[in-house]
Amino acid sequence: MSVTAAHAHPEHRPALDRLGRVLEPYLYTAPAVILIVAVMLVPLVLGISYAFRDIRLLNPFSGGFVGLEHFQTLAKDRAFLGALKNTLWWTGASVFLQFVLGLILALLLDKPFRGRGLAQALVFLPWAVPSFLSGLNWAWLFNPVVGPIPHWLTALGLMSEPANILSNPQLAMWGPIIANVWWGIPFFAITMLAALQAIPRDLYEAAAIDGANGFQRFLSITLPFLAPTMAITILLRTVWISNFADLIIVMTNGGPADRTQIVASYIFTQAFRRLDFGYASAIALVLLILLLVYSMLIVLLRQAMLRRG
Repeated sequence: MSVTAAHAHPEHRPALDRLGRVLEPYLYTAPAVILIVAVMLVPLVLGISYAFRDIRLLNPFSGGFVGLEHFQTLAKDRAFLGALKNTLWWTGASVFLQFVLGLILALLLDKPFRGRGLAQALVFLPWAVPSFLSGLNWAWLFNPVVGPIPHWLTALGLMSEPANILSNPQLAMWGPIIANVWWGIPFFAITMLAALQAIPRDLYEAAAIDGANGFQRFLSITLPFLAPTMAITILLRTVWISNFADLIIVMTNGGPADRTQIVASYIFTQAFRRLDFGYASAIALVLLILLLVYSMLIVLLRQAMLRRG
């Protein structure tokens, strides 16, 4: 009976085959798309909606729509404005030092020497250390009771006596920045090293034959080839560090006197200590918009570099 039916309508088979070929890629990607929507897009939409609602866990009557009230409060919040300023300092100093030191390290590792494979593995080691453990270790290193760094600074004449810079409002931000630079250098070192090894070696040989010195070869060959990679790595690290509050929370908890409070740690404070998820979501939305604008500018700059190349 089924064979007869199949022969009775043979024109249905090509149509079904065409439909199957059209739907096949969507069926293969459907599990990944569903996972991304469930894990990323749904929480994002909920978080954005919280920014316009009064969500306070300690208030059982909260949950109503408040419109732009959180953003009006945010514009007058001196703690937020201070956190925004600290975020610029924290992110700028961390990214700049990580990039410069990571590039220098990549240039050194690009040269052949005995034990280079082991050196590359050791360079990657700080990146493998959990951020919480890294912050805890650096907090101990800056403690004059158990750590050596204050005593070294005193011996060098940089401090009058051993003291914890994390308790000094003028110097406290340098503690998390130093820890962040140590923790993040491997990212730039590994990515820059991969880009360096992709540069054709005959270009350097031709430039050397033409009489170019090492610095000239760096400016005319290395830097143009690395420029697109530099743009995307700086973009990624800037976004990550702006949202990265682990080291600050572990080392200084935003203190002393909010001198190390950044926007990401301020969101944590509002959400998980004051339990005001509505206000915390409004802060997070502002940070998201700022990072999106920055990301678009870097992407446009990278595309301009690629077109010029």
